[in-house]
Amino acid sequence: MNTRKGKIAILLSGRGSNFEAIYKNSIRKDSLFEIAVVVSDKSKAKGLKTAGDLGIPTHFIRPRDFSSKDEYEKNLIELFETFKIDLICLAGFMRIISPTLIKKFPGRIINIHPSLLPLFPGLHAQKQALEAGAEISGCTVHFVDEGVDSGPVIMQASVGIEKDDSEESLSTRILIEEHRIYSEVIKLFFLNKLKIDGRTVKILT
Repeated sequence: MNTRKGKIAILLSGRGSNFEAIYKNSIRKDSLFEIAVVVSDKSKAKGLKTAGDLGIPTHFIRPRDFSSKDEYEKNLIELFETFKIDLICLAGFMRIISPTLIKKFPGRIINIHPSLLPLFPGLHAQKQALEAGAEISGCTVHFVDEGVDSGPVIMQASVGIEKDDSEESLSTRILIEEHRIYSEVIKLFFLNKLKIDGRTVKILT
């Protein structure tokens, strides 16, 4: 019986709260996956230090050290192949992924975004929701394509917006749901329960 756990790579640029939530799920006895490496484009990213403190291999790869985005992502690909990565998880990674990486890992790159996509893509999604007068927001885990937060949606969780909400208070409640559904999606991936069908994702029973 093959008991090999799935290997995931985390890409992050900041504090890494989603990374920490994924890590906590990865060390459960019944977990189907483990974090093989954490990569950041920011040398002082809190998530990078946290990963190092946990004994996870970490790599700071500075984009400006490469002549082009293509060369930068080729470096990432070499790293991921070294670690035999099955799934790439973006967790607050503030860079748009290009076709170079997407074509090498088709259907194997996922992202979490703090809105109910396709509503409020891009930066400051919670602020966008408040300014639009929305009554409901939430978060979305989706496959990554060449657009900005435009890939096929895998799973969403909704969060009601309260009258006195600030960007910070709304973000805090959405983050709780992000931490819950991201690991659930990773589990479904390694159970081979996710099937991309055009612009939609079917969760197989």
